[in-house]
Amino acid sequence: MKGGLGNIMKQAQAMQENLRKAQEQLATIEVTGSSGGGMVSVTMTCRHDIKRVQIDPGLLKDDKEVLEDLIAAAVNDAVRKVEKTTEEKMSGLTAGLNIPGMKLPF
Repeated sequence: MKGGLGNIMKQAQAMQENLRKAQEQLATIEVTGSSGGGMVSVTMTCRHDIKRVQIDPGLLKDDKEVLEDLIAAAVNDAVRKVEKTTEEKMSGLTAGLNIPGMKLPF
């Protein structure tokens, strides 16, 4: 039993190191969300840091509320893409960790 526990601890430490590396990689990955047929786009990292907001100059003449709605929609689109990218990146981390009685990933 002691050997099994030691093996589980080694696997957990390796998983923790892999998680740290994955989080570092995610900080550098950028995704772009858009709305209005690409008239508004928001680029953010997988840590939810917004890097760029691009607005088609033609929208600056429109109603303020329309522009606000398009920006919100572009941010929401980027957030969904971040979540998908993060899920894909993290899904393999627990694949090799076999703990009796526990089903991973959670």
